[in-house]
Amino acid sequence: MSLMSRPSTLTRTATRAVLLAVLAISFGPAALLSQQAPNANRFTYRDVFDLEWARDPQISPDGKRVVFGRTGYDIMKDVQRSALWIVNTDGGELRALMEPGRNAGSPRWSPDGTRLLYVSSVEGNSEIFVRWMDSGQEASLTKLADSPGAVSWSPDGKSIAFTMFVPTVQAPFVKGLPSPPDGADWGPPVKFIESLSYRADGSGYTRPGYRHIFVVPAEGGTPRQVTDGPYDHGGPGWAPDGKSIVFSANRRAGGEYEPQESEIYEVSLSNLSITQLTRRQGPDFSPAVSPDGKLIAYSGNDDHEQGYEITHLYVMNRDGSGSRTLAPNLDRDLAGAVWNREGTGLYVQYDDLGDTRLAYVPLSGSLKNVADRLGGLSIDRPYGGSSYSIANDGRFAFTLVGTDHPADVAVGSANAPVQRLTRLNDDLWANKQPATVEEIWYRSSYDQRRIQGWITKPADFDPRKKYPLILEIHGGPFANYGARFSADYQLYATNGYVVLSTNPRGSTSYGAEFGNLIHHDYPNHDYDDLITGVDSLIGRGYIHPDSLFVTGGSGGGVLTAWIIGHTTRFRAAVVAKPVINWESFVLTADALPFFARYWMGKMPWEDPEPYRRRSPLTYVGNVTTPTLMVTGEQDWRTPSSEAEQFYGALKIRKVPTAMLRIPDSAHNFAERGSNLITKAAYTIEWFDKYRKPAPLPVP
Repeated sequence: MSLMSRPSTLTRTATRAVLLAVLAISFGPAALLSQQAPNANRFTYRDVFDLEWARDPQISPDGKRVVFGRTGYDIMKDVQRSALWIVNTDGGELRALMEPGRNAGSPRWSPDGTRLLYVSSVEGNSEIFVRWMDSGQEASLTKLADSPGAVSWSPDGKSIAFTMFVPTVQAPFVKGLPSPPDGADWGPPVKFIESLSYRADGSGYTRPGYRHIFVVPAEGGTPRQVTDGPYDHGGPGWAPDGKSIVFSANRRAGGEYEPQESEIYEVSLSNLSITQLTRRQGPDFSPAVSPDGKLIAYSGNDDHEQGYEITHLYVMNRDGSGSRTLAPNLDRDLAGAVWNREGTGLYVQYDDLGDTRLAYVPLSGSLKNVADRLGGLSIDRPYGGSSYSIANDGRFAFTLVGTDHPADVAVGSANAPVQRLTRLNDDLWANKQPATVEEIWYRSSYDQRRIQGWITKPADFDPRKKYPLILEIHGGPFANYGARFSADYQLYATNGYVVLSTNPRGSTSYGAEFGNLIHHDYPNHDYDDLITGVDSLIGRGYIHPDSLFVTGGSGGGVLTAWIIGHTTRFRAAVVAKPVINWESFVLTADALPFFARYWMGKMPWEDPEPYRRRSPLTYVGNVTTPTLMVTGEQDWRTPSSEAEQFYGALKIRKVPTAMLRIPDSAHNFAERGSNLITKAAYTIEWFDKYRKPAPLPVP
């Protein structure tokens, strides 16, 4: 679990967060926007609203067409919107499937390729729709009480399975309270909370209830609930005969206290009996039944209560017996398994050295890579995140990423090269020059381990000049950066900064041993990995050694606060959505039972010493670096109280400090275009305030 339309002017809607978000900061929106006067050759704040990216590309069963979500920021509503588009797999006939302004997602082809299933909003409610591809006729299949998820066709195309939240009714704890008189305002109702997990980042305080699996006829009708009980259920996987569904869930009593536990189950659609198929301590999830119905593939791992565990790919007999690991010697996380039509192997994706790859794993034999550069669904920073689908003939479609573009649609096959089908941002870049990215490797000063990183340089980079450097640190901490698009980095580079991003110890895509170097030891020597990277760049001669800056979000915010508590060499820092005090964090974060158990080992009252030793707050007395704290006021992963503690301590110590509070942001700033812009713009302005003039270039 990780800490994790094109109008012509920047409107008042887009700047709303900028105008509202400032607390105790000495410069205003006019100052930061003036930093970017119109310039046709560079990427600007306003250009963020022009970005588009592909999402969830679904290739037709015959391999001839791909439907995908064409996604971007709505500048008037300041939300992400996605419309369904279609393109031939030879690159021809790129066109919209529905009228402008329609928001839709989760496209799924029927098994015979004649119909398309999707989810769309109507009058604020999400419903399941079907489209007949020959005529373009559409129909709503449902009238649901809540939003559907994980929609999928039955193998015969006659039914549709999906998940939906089902609320539970709780009797009032106190009976007989008087009601307010008509017209009286007694304020919002109180919240009486008894559950262990009572709020979730991105959705706020949770409603009482559970997510269940439903089945509805493909011609519409009343959905039938096929799971029950006080448990949340994962997405449905159909058996080939359509008579049962496999899924993952934690159906143990007291399961909310076991955040890493789940098993594979099968429910019979004839009598709704549920059979448990796996039994071990650890997560088992994403089941998929083989085409002949004899095997089930799934992902999972044994739970050793470590911060990082490799996710393996397994195959077992239909009754749960004979489980075995596929590609057991690949020390990487395998996920998203899809059977080939013959049932002789599976497609799967995994991260390796900061790159997401698509591979084919036969039931007997070795893994074969068939595509790389999957990704592009993270817009602000160069994280992984991708999706793909497989046609009956083995052709596949996936989201393709580059350093100069977020996700586009690409297709390929095991025996043919990858072909890029869309170029959704070519119009944006027609008269602009993107920043350039260079991969580097260096050895950590702590133990000489090889560390991978990337240097982002301004488009007009001149190695004879001296540039200010931003060390930008990824979150997670069990995550990875790569050669992927980043709106933040483009904005930093266009304002004259070189950016260093690295994957220090603890990062994923380098194997279990590297990831667990920070097990119960974070932050610590990841500091050395990061600082060695900075020294490596200074040694190249084009970095101004007196203009070093550091920033990061979530786990990167932890390390940024840690760094300025251990060195004074950075001129300024921006600490975004951090953990500052592990004792308070593990008892207020949304994944309440997880972090103390898996990241710390013991509860704060059992052994407080590691909490204090590993908390940036412990070293705040050493900090002299001017520091901007950034927090989302709706962030329940790293609540605002964490940033507030560091801000308060620095203010008491009279260190130059400010705090940027984004009112409508959860942990992911990039959910809204204006929030992405706000965070980047204030980071740049804060660094510019402390930036030293660069010396003249060497002739």
